[in-house]
Formats: sequence, C-alpha cells, structure tokens
Amino acid sequence: MRIGLVIYGSPDTLTGGYLYDRIVTKRLQRLGHEVEVISLPSGSYPRRLALAFSPGLCRRLSAGRFDVLLQDELCHPSLFLVNNRLRKRTGLLLVALVHHLFCDEPRHRLQTMLAAMVERRFLASVDGFIHNSATTRRKVASLIDHNKPEVIAYPAGDRFRAPLSVRGIGKRTHRPGPLELLFLGIVIPRKGLLPLLSALAGIDRDVWRLSIAGSLDFDPAHAAEARQLVRQLGLSDSVRFLGPLEDDELVKILSNSHIFCMPYAYEGFGIAILEAMAFGLPAIGCRNGAAGETISHGTNGYLLAPDDCAGLKPLLVRLHRDREKLRRLALAACATFAGRPNWQDSTAAIDNFLRQMKGDADAQGELQ
Repeated sequence: MRIGLVIYGSPDTLTGGYLYDRIVTKRLQRLGHEVEVISLPSGSYPRRLALAFSPGLCRRLSAGRFDVLLQDELCHPSLFLVNNRLRKRTGLLLVALVHHLFCDEPRHRLQTMLAAMVERRFLASVDGFIHNSATTRRKVASLIDHNKPEVIAYPAGDRFRAPLSVRGIGKRTHRPGPLELLFLGIVIPRKGLLPLLSALAGIDRDVWRLSIAGSLDFDPAHAAEARQLVRQLGLSDSVRFLGPLEDDELVKILSNSHIFCMPYAYEGFGIAILEAMAFGLPAIGCRNGAAGETISHGTNGYLLAPDDCAGLKPLLVRLHRDREKLRRLALAACATFAGRPNWQDSTAAIDNFLRQMKGDADAQGELQ
C-alpha cells in the first residue's frame, strides 16, 4: 500500500509521539509499504487552525495518490475541515493515529471548549482509529459516539538494549547516597515538572537528586519558569537540566538512575515509563492518564493523584531507607517490560488493521 503520514514539523522531533511515528513508519516500510511523511508547519493553535482554510492543503494531500492517509490526531486543527473534501475528491481511507487528546491537556476553560469542538469534528471525519492505549481509546469514545474500525497498538520499550543484569540492578539499588530520580520528557505543562519541584522541595536533600532529560525548547516560557522555581526553592545543587540526550547518553542516565519520577504528568501512554522499566527503574506516575496501564501501584512503582504533592515524600523516604524494597520494585519493573509487546508486534497490529480496512473498502467498492 501507499501510505501517507501527516504530522506537524520534523519527524526527528524528540518526543514519545514522534518516536512512535518514526518507528512505525520505518517498520511499515520494511513490511513492503511505501510510506511518505507529509510535514505541516507547526506553530500556535490559531496558526494551525488557519491552515485548515488553505485551499492548497487539500490539493497537497490529494496529490500523493495514497491508499491510506494516517493523520496524527494532534494535527486535527489543520485537518478538521479538509477531510470531507479530501474524501470526496480522492476516496482514500483516512485513519487517525491518536496519542492523546489535545482537549485533555490543562489550559484555560474556553480554550479547552474550543479545542474539544474542533477535535470532535476531526474525529468524526476519519474512517478509523489507531490508539496507543486503552485509555486513549476511552477518551475518544467519550468525545464522539462511533462504530468505526479501531485498534490499540501499544508503544514498546525495546528501543535500547538494557545493559543491566539482575545482579547489576541489585548493586545499583544498594548504592549509598541519595536516590537518583529521572524526569524523562519535554518540559511542557502537561509533564508536571513544576508540581514535582514543589513536592521535592519539602524532602530532605540527602534523600534525592533529580535529572531532567528532555528538550527545553517546546515551551521556552514554561522552561524558564521551571529554572526560576529551582532557584527560588534552593534546589540548584540537587536538580540538573540535561536537555535532549543522544541515545548513548540516554542509555547511560537510564542505567545509573534509581527511579523514573513523573508523578504529575498526564500521559496518553508514556513510552518513557516502559523504556525506564527496561532498565529496572520503578516508576512513580500519575493516576490520571494511561500511566496506570503500565504502573502497578506498590508492585513496580506507584501512582499519585495529580494534586497529591504531599504523597511523594513518604514514598521516596521509604525507598531511600529500604533499598531491598527498591530492588524488588526494580525487578518487577523489568518483568513488566519483558511481558509487553515489542515494536515488531505493535507494527504488525497496525499493518493487519490497515490491510483489513483497505480490503473492506475495496470489497465495498466492488459491491457498489
């Protein structure tokens, strides 16, 4: 099949969603599909909306002569008006690749209402859905009532070769000194860095150190606010901003950390959680969103409510003192990773889903 993939910006952008898109694209190509990435200009939400009124966009998407057009759901403001025209002009299949819903992100109430209206119209305009989690599937169902084809193709965590043995994990967990906490994600409000810093400020500095690995460029004002908060709270000696890391640097920080710590982040899935568990890192995540599909509270990590800033302290203090408990959590995290689908499995699910949709559409066309 000839498949188009619509995204904003560069496919090399360092986020979990773009990582998913990149890996799926390459693996679909290995399965014999011809895949072309269509990159739309990014920018503010109003600028993205303005693109929906451009007559050139429909012509550009039609010119590809695709069998299937995969559309990253976060491109909805630019596509919600185009899809119906596109279908009438070409008859191609439109499939939304849903990482998380934009209207679930924290923002002003009126902005959320506008986004939900636009997002709902976009979701109604496609022929099927590829979801990254059961949570995302439920969120879509809560926004529109539909009976369209859909599949859950979970992200995987086997991008790196985890270098630590059971013995190595045991040595790391019993290493003296503060717990090495890892925040792995771009610095934007949805990731919950500000409440994490506030929660850590109330915990003795001998208990923890925090490394923040991820781009600071997606929301420079928010990143600047995070840096300022670190200074205001007197955390400069305990918090490191590492910026985006190359793969070898990321493997090193994953190997040397004790705990993946993003307890206030809303995730549509959270690829970083599973990648961290591959290295034996128990995860502290948020009850909201899909983190609970990977984190089993008390077994391979912990889940906190998004407003429970006080709940982090007893967890970290206990794990700092009880390194055997930390070791058991770490081994359970490894077991969780080992039991999950790999990227080959995830791509096979997408491949089968697209082939089935195409076959059904062809059969329907013959009947007509």
